[in-house]
Amino acid sequence: MLALMITMLLAMLDNMIVGTAMPTIVGELGGLEHLSWVVTAYTLATAASTPIWGKLGDLYGRKGVFLVSIVIFLIGSVLSGMAQDMGQLIGFRAVQGLGAGGLMVGVMAIVGDLVPPRERGRYQGMIAGVMAIAMIGGPLAGGTITDHLGWRWSFYINLPLGAIALAMVTAVLHLPKKERKPARIDYLGAALLTVGITAIVLVTTWGGTEYAWDSAVIMELTAIGVASLVGFLFAETRAAEPIMPLHIFRSRNFTLMSVIGFLAGFVMFGAVLFLPLFQQSVQGASATNSGLLLLPMLLAMLVVSMVAGRVTTSTGRYRLFPIVGGALMVVGLFLLAQMDTGTSRLTSGIYMAVLGAGMGFLMQITMLVAQNSVEMKDMGVASSATTLFRTLGSSFGVAIMGALFTARVEDEMAARGGAQATAGSAQLDAASLAKMPDPVREAYEFAVASGTHAAFLVAGAVAVIGFLAALFVKEVPLRGAGPADAGPDEGARDTTAKVAETV
Repeated sequence: MLALMITMLLAMLDNMIVGTAMPTIVGELGGLEHLSWVVTAYTLATAASTPIWGKLGDLYGRKGVFLVSIVIFLIGSVLSGMAQDMGQLIGFRAVQGLGAGGLMVGVMAIVGDLVPPRERGRYQGMIAGVMAIAMIGGPLAGGTITDHLGWRWSFYINLPLGAIALAMVTAVLHLPKKERKPARIDYLGAALLTVGITAIVLVTTWGGTEYAWDSAVIMELTAIGVASLVGFLFAETRAAEPIMPLHIFRSRNFTLMSVIGFLAGFVMFGAVLFLPLFQQSVQGASATNSGLLLLPMLLAMLVVSMVAGRVTTSTGRYRLFPIVGGALMVVGLFLLAQMDTGTSRLTSGIYMAVLGAGMGFLMQITMLVAQNSVEMKDMGVASSATTLFRTLGSSFGVAIMGALFTARVEDEMAARGGAQATAGSAQLDAASLAKMPDPVREAYEFAVASGTHAAFLVAGAVAVIGFLAALFVKEVPLRGAGPADAGPDEGARDTTAKVAETV
């Protein structure tokens, strides 16, 4: 378990550290217009590779596949730290993402192999604690590393952790031997899903910035994306072992949790990316301080998540939590959208705490309800699908919010600062801003505040959809009536309970 927890820490820390370091990275490498792709390339590669890693583990054994994913992640980390321009960094981040997909699904699958269902909640709580440590410590570590060692060490820091994880997994992880049935990887489904996701994310990233929305490139990408996703749905109905069995979506709760997880990922990763930009560029915080200033959001998320998990465990009820979480997320995002050049750090901290509380209500509940909504044989598929939708949401969120942010900053700079301000707009770190002439700096601060307003306003509108989806969640107690009185979700719950009792 210690080896798995270290590996989970490795996977979770990366985006948190890089988010805080991004202003300095852009200040050195330039390429503000490609800012969102540094995160998008990582999350997109993670999403596309996650189902494949799961199938490879079933075919060839989890331990070997898990070790390979760690090695790929570390290779991507080294290459990212050595990047000389934004294009190289984006490409190497994609390599990192390929490995990260194996880290996340590997930890969950190995815990499933090692721990019987009756005890699994306790161990998942340990992993949730590691995730919380990463969410709180990541921005702090990112700011400190960037200020004192340079942004390249935000990638190199993965190497010692990765070496420890490799050594411990190799030496102490002994999985139970069991007969493995021959399995066929759904290559067609994986390829169609990857093409479809990539095309749609390119549309959201390039539309209105690189190309006009009605341009031939955007239209072609939209057609490719839609055709690929339709083909994926058709392929899944014919595949012997589909990468994502469609029958799991017959459960209303599972479908709703997939939607809510997607939207929560959309909001969370966008906030982690753009809040440090606002704090450093508008409020004048250093990289380290911008990490500290994220603590209200992260602490609120951690505390609320733990309380919601305990209450759900003791009562077996959860329907209220996604509703309250969705409402708080909407309120928090619309409050953050009101920030401007005069907003104090205390005020923005309160706004972030509201958003963090909303996300805390959703963190544990989405996975719990999704697993409770399917039969035991589909438990792994449900976990992977929920993770995939959350990852896709983060990719779409960063792409869409990034495109809006960049477009608004460029428009405001052109209107207020002219050529001189536009030339300085690639310098996002506080040290570079301090060297600018006062009129140029003020124009840039206003432009960043305006871009942040647009990004969070759209995120708030998206969160409204999540709140409305939560209203339709069906209350299915985790403990209750027997199979005779149970619907599909209740039957899945009782099947799980019987297996746990048998174990």
